[in-house]
Amino acid sequence: MGIKRINPVTPGQRFKLANTFDQLTADKPEKSLLAPIKRSGGRNDQGKMTIRYRGGGHKRRYRIIDFKRDRHEPAEVLSIEYDPNRTAFISLIQFKDGEKRYIIAPKGLEVGMTVNSGPSAPPELGNALPLEVIPLGTTIHNIEMQPGKGAEICRSAGTSANLLARDGKYAAIKLPSGESRLILQSCMATVGEVSNADHQLEISGKAGRSRWLGRRPRTRPAAMNPVDHPQGGGEGRSKGGQARSRNGIPSRGLKTRSKKKQSSRLILERKKK
Repeated sequence: MGIKRINPVTPGQRFKLANTFDQLTADKPEKSLLAPIKRSGGRNDQGKMTIRYRGGGHKRRYRIIDFKRDRHEPAEVLSIEYDPNRTAFISLIQFKDGEKRYIIAPKGLEVGMTVNSGPSAPPELGNALPLEVIPLGTTIHNIEMQPGKGAEICRSAGTSANLLARDGKYAAIKLPSGESRLILQSCMATVGEVSNADHQLEISGKAGRSRWLGRRPRTRPAAMNPVDHPQGGGEGRSKGGQARSRNGIPSRGLKTRSKKKQSSRLILERKKK
């Protein structure tokens, strides 16, 4: 797995850095695990635009991912595949009775390996276990925030967290943002780091690739009129003062987290600025 520089046959390829996809072993998904995706183009049920800068893009089908890992049996890894709906690669696994599921592929997972889940599973690469039985200092991903709800933290390419300590019914986790927080020990997590860490090094090379991904061009606030944005208007170029959002809320430096939020008591250390 790595990054390759494209031979600049066209201007759009001159600065492009693309993934080599060396880790992938299949080019077609499992049909039984596909679902349709309805695209809104940023419009609500009345056809009014509620989210700007969305629309177009290549047609996709959703890959149904097993984030709960609730089947506590060994399964064989059949393939490592690309998923257009996420930055990480996914892995197709098969149980002894023939059932197939997709999981987020951890870094280092290969075809033919066996993955397991449950309290009795060994803390090895790709295995999902409750936090109460994972050794301290282990690198983990796909972490649940509520028991049985499914993984919510550390699911994107190259991310991972560290299990720091246990205290009572909670475990202390160090997240990629630098934040340390408590999570119930009964929550599941998967051992290892998420695959495709080189995703952050990719360079699209041209604006057209953003359109393929369903992203429309974004207008700079300073180029708008005063009626559209607090930073708009003025003669010539102007700094516009404090950076603000479209509805006037300062967007840099201002803490927007609610002080009354219940989960604040579980945060041990705030994320780094």
